[in-house]
Amino acid sequence: MPLLENGRLVPDDWTTLDADAPLPATGPVIVPLSRLEEGLARPHGEKLGVAIPQDAEIDTLRTALPRLSLVAVTFPIFRDGRAFSQARALREHLHFTGEIRATGKPLPDQYEFLLRCGVSTVDLPPGSEPEVWARAHTRFRTAYQPSVLGERAEGVTLRRLLG
Repeated sequence: MPLLENGRLVPDDWTTLDADAPLPATGPVIVPLSRLEEGLARPHGEKLGVAIPQDAEIDTLRTALPRLSLVAVTFPIFRDGRAFSQARALREHLHFTGEIRATGKPLPDQYEFLLRCGVSTVDLPPGSEPEVWARAHTRFRTAYQPSVLGERAEGVTLRRLLG
């Protein structure tokens, strides 16, 4: 599937494994959360990513994060926004600096929100038009919620008043 970063298509060098696929000895690989321990047994120089389900507690990754280059958060349906919270928690609370990839079924209208929550790449859903996603990246310039990107939110927000 096409991979979008900062509104542009980029090559995807990662191999995503399912629960039964053999773990390659080399190369960037994304393992399901259930196989994280197996992935961590790979040599330290090999890039490792983990795909987490929408109901996973982010804190369970705390000890593994120094070894992870990528965390994939999942949008099983566009209405399920738990992956937004997971991405934001990875950046703000666990200080993860690696790639956060949105997978599943996010919508182009959600692209700016994804970026503001800390997502760096989006694995575009089947049938998506990359041009629509790229336009969504430049369409909205005003946001009311705080951002992990260091951007200033517009308007008065309760969080800013309390902060």
